Amino acid sequence: MASVLASKMGLNSLRRRQAKTFNVRIVTMDADLEFSCEVKWKGKDLFELVCRTLGLRETWFFGLQYNVKDTVAWLKMDKKVLDQDVPKEEPIVLNFLAKFYPENAEEELVQDITQHLFFLQVKKKILEEEVYCPPEASVLLASYAVQAKYGDYDPSVHKPGFLAQEELLPKRVINLYQMTAEMWEERITACYAEHRGRTRDEAEMEYLKIAQDLEMYGVNYFFIRNKKGTDLLLGVDALGLHIYDPENKLTPKISFPWNEIRNISYSDKEFAIKPLDKKADVFKFNSSKLRVNKLILQLCIGNHDLFMRRRRVDSLEVQQMKAQAREEKARKQMERQRLEREKHLREEAERARDELERRLIQLQDEAHMANEALLRSEETADLLAEKAQIAEEEAKLLAQKAAEAEQEIQRIKVTAIRSEEEKRLIEQKMLETEMLALKMAEESERRAKEADQLKQDLQEARESERRAKYKLLEITSKSPYSAASLSPSALPPDLSFSTENLSFDFKDTDMKRLSMEIEKEKVEYMEKSKHLQEQLNELKTEIESLKLKERETPLDILHNENTERGTSKQSNFKKLTLQSTKSRVAFFEEL
Repeated sequence: MASVLASKMGLNSLRRRQAKTFNVRIVTMDADLEFSCEVKWKGKDLFELVCRTLGLRETWFFGLQYNVKDTVAWLKMDKKVLDQDVPKEEPIVLNFLAKFYPENAEEELVQDITQHLFFLQVKKKILEEEVYCPPEASVLLASYAVQAKYGDYDPSVHKPGFLAQEELLPKRVINLYQMTAEMWEERITACYAEHRGRTRDEAEMEYLKIAQDLEMYGVNYFFIRNKKGTDLLLGVDALGLHIYDPENKLTPKISFPWNEIRNISYSDKEFAIKPLDKKADVFKFNSSKLRVNKLILQLCIGNHDLFMRRRRVDSLEVQQMKAQAREEKARKQMERQRLEREKHLREEAERARDELERRLIQLQDEAHMANEALLRSEETADLLAEKAQIAEEEAKLLAQKAAEAEQEIQRIKVTAIRSEEEKRLIEQKMLETEMLALKMAEESERRAKEADQLKQDLQEARESERRAKYKLLEITSKSPYSAASLSPSALPPDLSFSTENLSFDFKDTDMKRLSMEIEKEKVEYMEKSKHLQEQLNELKTEIESLKLKERETPLDILHNENTERGTSKQSNFKKLTLQSTKSRVAFFEEL
């Protein structure tokens, strides 16, 4: 009985503990995370847990976003999670996203993880066409995305078709040109090949440096109305507030930098902006919903704080992070240099190995040829010996025939006594026999000489055979060129892979040199910007002839008009802020 009671009490306590927690799924740009949270947790507790899990210290750029009806909202840090309008189904799904954007990504983004999350988010917005990107910039950005994913271009690895499954360009750009997937891949690969030597972090930063100059980068748009009831768009970004025509999200009509704004407030659906210029009136506008006003106020406060923060001396935490980032960058650069040296030495060793292998094959071929020559010499010698033997037998046969002829002459002399006619005939026959014997003797002598010549040729052939055997013995004695000679110990001393030769110290001079290089990069920024513009113009020229004008979107047309006028995001912002705040407020009221 007691055990049953104890088990029931244990089950009840388990249920009570479970009721004190809830499950959350955090969707980041890189992965999904799941946490079990306490009911009493505030938004700050959950947010800090996510940041710790990701190893993220630049927390001020990010927030936890969720959908509420037909709009989005950001989790409040000072309020309990379950007391907010988050989805009630478990696990509660929240998106970990960049809420505020930097003015200059290269100067402000310190951690690699921060940079990577921004890269993924901006890339997603461009591909989903939430941020307008012109075709030539889309190709260049795609090439940096490929560099970040695949590393250096290698024709033997990255063969035609390797990008077939990658989503790299907005569908709007693909539809705008009469180009096949292979043609787009060829253009992207041509740019990709030029990025050789850049690490993933460097390629992602180059991507962000190009993307931050796009007109819609980092801008949150909201539909508003001014006092006259005119439909307008309010844009909130890192630089300030911008007023747009609803049909033109690229070029604002008016801009108010954050340093010109004293106070922002709202009452119900009415929003009030109080300028720093006391002569300027407070300008007001109405949004569609109270919830939208809350979102606008959050974004305004956060962007204003970051705007002012950038213009003050960095906090101790940020200074420490930047110092660590510099040290990490120096360490990575020296590690990269070390790897480059190792790669260079390895390539040299491979070249030396290939040369030794080539030389070995050459010597093997020479030995094979010498062996064949020896075999041919042996065959020739055997043939000459056979011919000499035949000639010698022929000479013996001729000598035998000559002896037989001589015997016949003697016989004829003995028997040729019967008559003069017979004598004359015998003499004539003797003369013919003598002539025949003479000829046979000459032929025998010639055959003997031929046999002597064949014997001499046989001696020369045997001498050639002896020399061929000697050369073959000499070649086979050169065994250091065999496969054993390809061992590391046989390589020249300067090709050694000893860790002693490859190691180096992390010295202050290296840090100073790196600092000087960083300063040099800042000085060369304008020159690089010029090169980037030239690269974009070149890409635009290459594909312009394949454009289908009838498929241009309104944003394409607006961008082309801005390009023809020489208007950029930065130049337009400077132009709009030249007028006084008062005149800009008055202009807004009259829209």
